[in-house]
Amino acid sequence: MARPTSIQIDLAALKHNASQLKRIAAPRRFFAVVKADAYGHGAVECSRALEAIVDGLVVAILEEAVMLREAGIEAKIIVLQGPHSREDLAEFSRLDLWPVFTDHRQLAWLDNMPVTPIRRAWLKVDTGMHRLGFNPSDVVAAELQLRKASIADVALMSHFAESEVAGSALTTKQLANWQSLALGASASFANSSALLQIMSVDDDIARIGYALYGGMLADPVAEIDLKPVMLFRSQITSTRWIEVGETVGYNGRWQATRRSRIATIPVGYGDGYPRSASDGTPVGTDLGEVPLAGKVSMDTITVDITDAAELTVGDGVTLWGDDPNIDRVASHSETIGYELCTRLPNRVPRGFSG
Repeated sequence: MARPTSIQIDLAALKHNASQLKRIAAPRRFFAVVKADAYGHGAVECSRALEAIVDGLVVAILEEAVMLREAGIEAKIIVLQGPHSREDLAEFSRLDLWPVFTDHRQLAWLDNMPVTPIRRAWLKVDTGMHRLGFNPSDVVAAELQLRKASIADVALMSHFAESEVAGSALTTKQLANWQSLALGASASFANSSALLQIMSVDDDIARIGYALYGGMLADPVAEIDLKPVMLFRSQITSTRWIEVGETVGYNGRWQATRRSRIATIPVGYGDGYPRSASDGTPVGTDLGEVPLAGKVSMDTITVDITDAAELTVGDGVTLWGDDPNIDRVASHSETIGYELCTRLPNRVPRGFSG
């Protein structure tokens, strides 16, 4: 019998979220971000579910785009890191991918364009995050260089550093730098947080990732009903009573202050459950949430079920999904939900529905 730990991906919830977000994004075009294996949700399966709803897809690297094309995905695909070598340009042309150009080195490679030119490209502008992109003062010259290479359809893009933070001075600065540009027919700045905070952004393409999968870094201003797409589940495989003063797990971090019932669940940091999760991290059961008790091991976690002592071996638990959601687990683990869903290993089987 297989270990009762698994991940279920609800594609119906994904399509529901996409429709909700597309409504809020209107009249912008809506591009779905499916990089990092669709944030751990399965890029091919999610792209197939989204292809008829969205205006295009966004990945980080060329290899991700190649995988989608080989799976039969015909949608427009933006590649955020653009080419990593001169030779990559031929693949962008062959597969009709849209590269994002982020620096002068990439532009220099256009001198050796493939026979079939790249038809469309994006140009990234560094508005203040200082990670990738051209300085605003260099944008006009960079755009001209793209057009000299017969790339007629050029869009500008940038990326927010903290759009989830209300009243952010950094966001205000970035927006001012963005507004200083001579924006053309196509531009993209709004991400999930900017969209959900109803931020006023001068662009016509929204790039939405984390919110598609039901995650939110901050409470939304927009009225929206997002559903978790990923359900991470397991079962209780062992229970025991321990006495006052006894400890649980490595280094005895958790100590019983009363006679306590402890349940063991066969999932650990080897499965992507965060080792940094603190005591009290919520785990969902049919009788309500129970708290993590003790350090996360590679293959198991332990929870305190004293207040739900009717729970027994074979009862199901939710590690994240509806209750608790992934962002609550992340907040107990000194990280963000983005990291949790993108680092799940292959040893946890995935199923798809909807």
